[in-house]
Amino acid sequence: MINKYRWWELCLIYTGMLIFLAFVLAPFVEAFKVSLRPLDGLFSIPYRFLDDDMTFAAYREMWTNVPNLLRYMVNSFFIACSVTVLALLCIVPAAYSFARFEYRGRDSMLGAFLAINMVGAAVLIIPLYKLMLTLGLLNSYASMIIPGAAFSVPTGIFLMRSYFLRIPKELEEAAYVDGASRLYTLWRVILPVSLPGMMVVAIATFITAYAQQFLFALTFNSRDELKPLPVGLYDFFGHQQVRWNELMAASLIGIAPVLIVYIFLQKYIVDGLTSGAVKE
Repeated sequence: MINKYRWWELCLIYTGMLIFLAFVLAPFVEAFKVSLRPLDGLFSIPYRFLDDDMTFAAYREMWTNVPNLLRYMVNSFFIACSVTVLALLCIVPAAYSFARFEYRGRDSMLGAFLAINMVGAAVLIIPLYKLMLTLGLLNSYASMIIPGAAFSVPTGIFLMRSYFLRIPKELEEAAYVDGASRLYTLWRVILPVSLPGMMVVAIATFITAYAQQFLFALTFNSRDELKPLPVGLYDFFGHQQVRWNELMAASLIGIAPVLIVYIFLQKYIVDGLTSGAVKE
Protein backbone atom coordinates (compact mmCIF):
# COMPACT_ATOMS: atom_id res chain seq x y z
CA MET A 1 0.00 0.00 0.00
CA ILE A 2 1.33 3.43 -0.93
CA ASN A 3 1.77 5.71 2.06
CA LYS A 4 0.27 9.18 1.98
CA TYR A 5 2.57 12.07 1.26
CA ARG A 6 3.65 14.30 4.10
CA TRP A 7 2.73 17.97 3.99
CA TRP A 8 6.21 19.12 3.00
CA GLU A 9 6.36 16.49 0.25
CA LEU A 10 3.06 17.77 -1.16
CA CYS A 11 4.42 21.31 -1.05
CA LEU A 12 7.49 20.26 -3.02
CA ILE A 13 5.37 18.38 -5.58
CA TYR A 14 2.97 21.26 -6.17
CA THR A 15 5.81 23.79 -6.25
CA GLY A 16 7.57 21.74 -8.92
CA MET A 17 4.36 21.47 -10.92
CA LEU A 18 3.78 25.22 -10.71
CA ILE A 19 7.33 25.96 -11.86
CA PHE A 20 6.93 23.53 -14.76
CA LEU A 21 3.60 25.08 -15.79
CA ALA A 22 5.10 28.56 -15.55
CA PHE A 23 7.85 27.62 -18.01
CA VAL A 24 5.37 25.92 -20.35
CA LEU A 25 2.74 28.67 -20.31
CA ALA A 26 5.10 31.68 -20.27
CA PRO A 27 5.57 31.78 -24.10
CA PHE A 28 1.82 31.62 -24.68
CA VAL A 29 1.14 34.35 -22.13
CA GLU A 30 3.77 36.59 -23.71
CA ALA A 31 2.44 35.88 -27.21
CA PHE A 32 -1.07 36.82 -26.06
CA LYS A 33 0.23 40.06 -24.53
CA VAL A 34 2.08 40.94 -27.74
CA SER A 35 -1.09 40.35 -29.74
CA LEU A 36 -2.94 42.89 -27.57
CA ARG A 37 -0.38 45.66 -27.82
CA PRO A 38 -0.18 48.23 -30.63
CA LEU A 39 2.70 47.75 -33.02
CA ASP A 40 4.51 50.96 -32.02
CA GLY A 41 4.48 49.99 -28.33
CA LEU A 42 5.90 46.49 -28.53
CA PHE A 43 9.51 47.44 -27.87
CA SER A 44 8.95 50.22 -25.38
CA ILE A 45 11.38 50.52 -22.47
CA PRO A 46 11.01 49.81 -19.59
CA TYR A 47 9.15 46.54 -20.03
CA ARG A 48 5.66 46.49 -18.55
CA PHE A 49 3.60 43.39 -17.95
CA LEU A 50 0.32 45.21 -18.64
CA ASP A 51 -0.38 48.36 -20.62
CA ASP A 52 -3.39 50.65 -20.70
CA ASP A 53 -3.59 50.64 -24.52
CA MET A 54 -4.04 46.88 -24.95
CA THR A 55 -6.83 46.04 -27.42
CA PHE A 56 -8.02 43.18 -29.63
CA ALA A 57 -7.49 45.26 -32.78
CA ALA A 58 -4.83 42.88 -34.10
CA TYR A 59 -7.34 40.02 -34.10
CA ARG A 60 -9.54 42.06 -36.47
CA GLU A 61 -6.82 43.56 -38.64
CA MET A 62 -5.01 40.27 -39.34
CA TRP A 63 -7.92 39.05 -41.51
CA THR A 64 -7.69 42.23 -43.60
CA ASN A 65 -3.92 42.34 -44.00
CA VAL A 66 -3.72 38.61 -44.81
CA PRO A 67 -7.04 37.86 -46.56
CA ASN A 68 -6.09 34.21 -47.21
CA LEU A 69 -5.44 33.47 -43.55
CA LEU A 70 -8.56 31.34 -43.14
CA ARG A 71 -7.61 29.42 -46.29
CA TYR A 72 -4.17 28.74 -44.81
CA MET A 73 -5.73 27.39 -41.62
CA VAL A 74 -8.07 25.13 -43.59
CA ASN A 75 -5.13 23.87 -45.64
CA SER A 76 -3.16 23.06 -42.50
CA PHE A 77 -6.08 21.19 -40.99
CA PHE A 78 -6.70 19.26 -44.22
CA ILE A 79 -3.04 18.33 -44.62
CA ALA A 80 -2.75 17.23 -40.98
CA CYS A 81 -5.89 15.07 -41.22
CA SER A 82 -4.73 13.53 -44.49
CA VAL A 83 -1.29 12.79 -43.06
CA THR A 84 -2.89 11.15 -40.02
CA VAL A 85 -5.18 8.91 -42.07
CA LEU A 86 -2.46 7.90 -44.51
CA ALA A 87 0.03 7.24 -41.72
CA LEU A 88 -2.45 5.08 -39.78
CA LEU A 89 -3.15 2.99 -42.88
CA CYS A 90 0.57 2.16 -42.93
CA ILE A 91 1.21 2.05 -39.18
CA VAL A 92 -1.50 -0.37 -38.07
CA PRO A 93 -0.73 -3.34 -40.36
CA ALA A 94 3.04 -2.82 -40.03
CA ALA A 95 2.91 -2.63 -36.23
CA TYR A 96 0.64 -5.70 -36.07
CA SER A 97 3.09 -7.59 -38.26
CA PHE A 98 6.04 -6.68 -36.07
CA ALA A 99 4.11 -7.59 -32.92
CA ARG A 100 2.60 -10.94 -33.97
CA PHE A 101 4.71 -12.50 -36.72
CA GLU A 102 8.20 -13.92 -36.52
CA TYR A 103 10.16 -13.78 -39.76
CA ARG A 104 13.68 -13.27 -40.95
CA GLY A 105 14.87 -9.68 -40.84
CA ARG A 106 12.14 -8.41 -38.51
CA ASP A 107 14.54 -6.99 -35.92
CA SER A 108 16.71 -5.50 -38.66
CA MET A 109 13.69 -3.76 -40.16
CA LEU A 110 12.76 -2.34 -36.75
CA GLY A 111 16.29 -1.04 -36.38
CA ALA A 112 16.09 0.49 -39.85
CA PHE A 113 12.86 2.29 -38.92
CA LEU A 114 14.58 3.61 -35.80
CA ALA A 115 17.53 4.83 -37.85
CA ILE A 116 15.21 6.53 -40.35
CA ASN A 117 13.45 8.24 -37.48
CA MET A 118 16.76 9.82 -36.45
CA VAL A 119 17.28 11.40 -39.87
CA GLY A 120 15.83 14.89 -40.14
CA ALA A 121 13.67 15.94 -43.06
CA ALA A 122 16.11 18.71 -43.96
CA VAL A 123 18.79 16.12 -44.77
CA LEU A 124 16.56 14.48 -47.40
CA ILE A 125 14.90 17.59 -48.77
CA ILE A 126 16.86 17.63 -52.08
CA PRO A 127 16.25 13.93 -52.91
CA LEU A 128 12.61 14.38 -51.95
CA TYR A 129 12.33 17.41 -54.24
CA LYS A 130 13.75 15.43 -57.16
CA LEU A 131 11.35 12.59 -56.39
CA MET A 132 8.34 14.91 -56.30
CA LEU A 133 9.49 16.55 -59.52
CA THR A 134 9.82 13.16 -61.23
CA LEU A 135 6.38 12.05 -60.06
CA GLY A 136 4.80 15.36 -61.07
CA LEU A 137 3.54 16.06 -57.54
CA LEU A 138 5.00 19.53 -57.05
CA ASN A 139 2.50 22.30 -56.23
CA SER A 140 -0.09 19.83 -54.96
CA TYR A 141 -1.41 18.68 -51.60
CA ALA A 142 0.20 15.27 -52.20
CA SER A 143 3.69 16.80 -52.14
CA MET A 144 3.09 17.86 -48.54
CA ILE A 145 0.96 14.94 -47.36
CA ILE A 146 3.07 11.99 -48.54
CA PRO A 147 6.42 13.12 -47.02
CA GLY A 148 4.66 14.15 -43.81
CA ALA A 149 3.07 10.72 -43.48
CA ALA A 150 6.32 8.95 -44.35
CA PHE A 151 8.22 10.67 -41.53
CA SER A 152 5.40 9.91 -39.07
CA VAL A 153 5.28 6.18 -39.77
CA PRO A 154 8.44 5.03 -37.89
CA THR A 155 7.44 6.60 -34.57
CA GLY A 156 3.86 5.41 -34.98
CA ILE A 157 5.00 1.84 -35.61
CA PHE A 158 6.99 1.74 -32.39
CA LEU A 159 4.10 3.16 -30.37
CA MET A 160 1.47 0.92 -31.92
CA ARG A 161 3.64 -2.20 -31.78
CA SER A 162 4.09 -1.81 -28.02
CA TYR A 163 0.32 -1.54 -27.66
CA PHE A 164 -0.34 -4.65 -29.78
CA LEU A 165 2.14 -6.60 -27.64
CA ARG A 166 0.00 -5.91 -24.56
CA ILE A 167 -3.10 -7.45 -26.16
CA PRO A 168 -3.44 -11.13 -25.08
CA LYS A 169 -2.95 -13.62 -27.89
CA GLU A 170 -5.83 -15.64 -26.47
CA LEU A 171 -8.26 -13.19 -28.08
CA GLU A 172 -6.96 -14.05 -31.52
CA GLU A 173 -6.75 -17.75 -30.77
CA ALA A 174 -10.41 -17.76 -29.70
CA ALA A 175 -11.35 -16.08 -32.99
CA TYR A 176 -9.33 -18.65 -34.96
CA VAL A 177 -11.14 -21.48 -33.20
CA ASP A 178 -14.44 -19.97 -34.37
CA GLY A 179 -13.15 -19.98 -37.95
CA ALA A 180 -12.19 -16.32 -38.33
CA SER A 181 -9.41 -15.40 -40.73
CA ARG A 182 -6.36 -13.34 -39.80
CA LEU A 183 -7.70 -10.25 -41.55
CA TYR A 184 -11.17 -10.61 -40.04
CA THR A 185 -9.63 -11.05 -36.58
CA LEU A 186 -7.55 -7.91 -37.01
CA TRP A 187 -10.55 -5.88 -38.19
CA ARG A 188 -13.26 -7.12 -35.80
CA VAL A 189 -11.29 -8.18 -32.70
CA ILE A 190 -7.90 -6.49 -32.43
CA LEU A 191 -8.67 -3.01 -33.77
CA PRO A 192 -11.66 -2.37 -31.44
CA VAL A 193 -9.56 -3.44 -28.46
CA SER A 194 -6.61 -1.30 -29.58
CA LEU A 195 -8.68 1.85 -30.23
CA PRO A 196 -7.15 3.83 -27.31
CA GLY A 197 -3.66 3.12 -28.62
CA MET A 198 -4.68 4.08 -32.14
CA MET A 199 -6.12 7.34 -30.86
CA VAL A 200 -2.84 8.17 -29.09
CA VAL A 201 -0.89 7.53 -32.29
CA ALA A 202 -3.43 9.45 -34.38
CA ILE A 203 -3.39 12.50 -32.09
CA ALA A 204 0.41 12.52 -31.88
CA THR A 205 0.62 12.24 -35.67
CA PHE A 206 -1.96 14.99 -36.16
CA ILE A 207 -0.20 17.42 -33.82
CA THR A 208 3.17 16.71 -35.43
CA ALA A 209 1.77 17.05 -38.96
CA TYR A 210 -0.02 20.29 -38.09
CA ALA A 211 3.07 21.87 -36.54
CA GLN A 212 5.78 20.67 -38.94
CA GLN A 213 4.44 21.66 -42.35
CA PHE A 214 6.82 24.52 -43.02
CA LEU A 215 9.76 22.78 -44.72
CA PHE A 216 7.79 20.58 -47.13
CA ALA A 217 5.29 23.32 -47.98
CA LEU A 218 7.98 25.93 -48.59
CA THR A 219 10.03 23.59 -50.80
CA PHE A 220 7.41 21.62 -52.72
CA ASN A 221 4.67 24.21 -53.20
CA SER A 222 4.57 27.71 -54.70
CA ARG A 223 0.80 28.07 -55.13
CA ASP A 224 -0.70 30.56 -52.72
CA GLU A 225 -4.04 28.73 -52.46
CA LEU A 226 -2.30 25.58 -51.20
CA LYS A 227 -0.14 27.17 -48.51
CA PRO A 228 -0.57 25.85 -44.97
CA LEU A 229 -0.58 28.15 -41.98
CA PRO A 230 3.19 28.02 -41.10
CA VAL A 231 4.09 29.26 -44.59
CA GLY A 232 1.12 31.63 -44.71
CA LEU A 233 2.35 33.39 -41.57
CA TYR A 234 5.22 34.67 -43.69
CA ASP A 235 2.77 37.19 -45.14
CA PHE A 236 2.99 39.15 -41.89
CA PHE A 237 6.66 39.86 -42.64
CA GLY A 238 6.62 43.06 -44.68
CA HIS A 239 9.48 44.79 -46.51
CA GLN A 240 9.69 47.57 -43.95
CA GLN A 241 8.49 45.98 -40.73
CA VAL A 242 7.05 42.85 -39.18
CA ARG A 243 3.51 43.08 -37.82
CA TRP A 244 4.37 41.18 -34.66
CA ASN A 245 1.05 41.78 -32.91
CA GLU A 246 -0.94 40.40 -35.84
CA LEU A 247 1.56 37.56 -36.26
CA MET A 248 1.09 36.52 -32.63
CA ALA A 249 -2.69 36.82 -32.94
CA ALA A 250 -2.71 34.64 -36.06
CA SER A 251 -0.42 32.10 -34.40
CA LEU A 252 -2.69 31.81 -31.37
CA ILE A 253 -5.76 31.44 -33.57
CA GLY A 254 -3.87 28.90 -35.67
CA ILE A 255 -3.23 26.53 -32.77
CA ALA A 256 -6.92 26.51 -31.84
CA PRO A 257 -7.73 23.40 -33.98
CA VAL A 258 -5.01 21.41 -32.22
CA LEU A 259 -6.29 22.46 -28.80
CA ILE A 260 -9.86 21.57 -29.76
CA VAL A 261 -8.81 18.13 -30.99
CA TYR A 262 -6.78 17.53 -27.83
CA ILE A 263 -9.57 18.66 -25.49
CA PHE A 264 -12.23 16.47 -27.11
CA LEU A 265 -9.97 13.41 -27.40
CA GLN A 266 -7.99 13.66 -24.17
CA LYS A 267 -10.01 10.79 -22.71
CA TYR A 268 -8.57 8.47 -25.35
CA ILE A 269 -5.08 9.81 -24.68
CA VAL A 270 -5.33 9.00 -20.97
CA ASP A 271 -6.83 5.57 -21.68
CA GLY A 272 -4.15 4.79 -24.24
CA LEU A 273 -1.24 5.89 -22.08
CA THR A 274 -2.48 4.13 -18.93
CA SER A 275 -3.71 0.92 -20.57
CA GLY A 276 -1.71 -1.98 -19.28
CA ALA A 277 -0.27 0.00 -16.37
CA VAL A 278 -2.20 -2.18 -13.90
CA LYS A 279 -1.95 -5.93 -14.25
CA GLU A 280 -5.32 -7.64 -13.89
